[in-house]
Amino acid sequence: MTAPTVDQAAIEGEAIPQKLSAFGFGMTAGGYRPMAAVGYTLRTPLFSDYADKQRFFYIPTGREARVIADGTIEFPVGTVLFKSFGWPDHNGGKPVETRLLIHRASGWVALPYIWDADGKDATLALGGRRVPVTFKSPDGETHSIRYAVPNKNQCKECHSKNGVIEPIGPKMHNFRVDLIGTQEAPPIRVRGIPARSVAMPIWDDRASGTVAQRARAYLDVNCAHCHNPAGSASNSGLFLRWTDDPTGVNYGIGKRPTAAGRGSGGMDFAIAPGDAAHSFMIYRLESTDPGIAMPEVGRSTVHKEGAALLRQWIAEMPKASH
Repeated sequence: MTAPTVDQAAIEGEAIPQKLSAFGFGMTAGGYRPMAAVGYTLRTPLFSDYADKQRFFYIPTGREARVIADGTIEFPVGTVLFKSFGWPDHNGGKPVETRLLIHRASGWVALPYIWDADGKDATLALGGRRVPVTFKSPDGETHSIRYAVPNKNQCKECHSKNGVIEPIGPKMHNFRVDLIGTQEAPPIRVRGIPARSVAMPIWDDRASGTVAQRARAYLDVNCAHCHNPAGSASNSGLFLRWTDDPTGVNYGIGKRPTAAGRGSGGMDFAIAPGDAAHSFMIYRLESTDPGIAMPEVGRSTVHKEGAALLRQWIAEMPKASH
């Protein structure tokens, strides 16, 4: 197979290609795989309607990423992060969309591409779209949803830090390079040693951590990109980072609603220790009502297994701890 010729000018220029193929990363049979890029996985991934996700990164030859003290990977200009979404039992497992995060001199740019019906290319969808999808969750339940491909502004809502777009998932404690099928591609090159390099627990692997540790990992990945002091939900006073936020009131334990409304379900605390049924964090995670559900974007179904882990965590808390 002929090696792809990456168009670095398309990556770093100001234009926004209408077709995914314009970047020159190459396509493989049976779905999209950027052949010039390296695969990676996350120890604990973001839940997105039970979608399977394929993740890749591309760093131009001669440039390097570096790791800063908190374990964040700082990717150089010219980097592209890819994430494709699909379901094994929908359309033969072919991806529905592929999202790109492109690091240009002006900053990161988020671009969603929806795959064409023939599966040969994907088309830019800056305005987002609803795509009918039917799939089964792990418990065998069939779901028929209108899967939400985010618009450009919704991408910014989740990826914003101090008002600037940044990657969410690739952090050293949650990042694993996958060289399967990419033997000729170099692994990520990093300079510097993170001060905190302990691997994040895998949320659904009991051997990787305690219930509390796995629950915190789940909240970090699914909630903390907004719920941190520099995120879009900073005014809530609810901060859910894995290692940076102590488990006190600002972590939700004994925390009253910031504003009265349907989101609290009439409950007093985000987390009522020992009482998951009266914790509005659970209420919001188990809702699909647009005015109640958290996260606000990125899902149309309830992640039953994730909610069950958080219910167990809260139930095991001593009731007097607040």
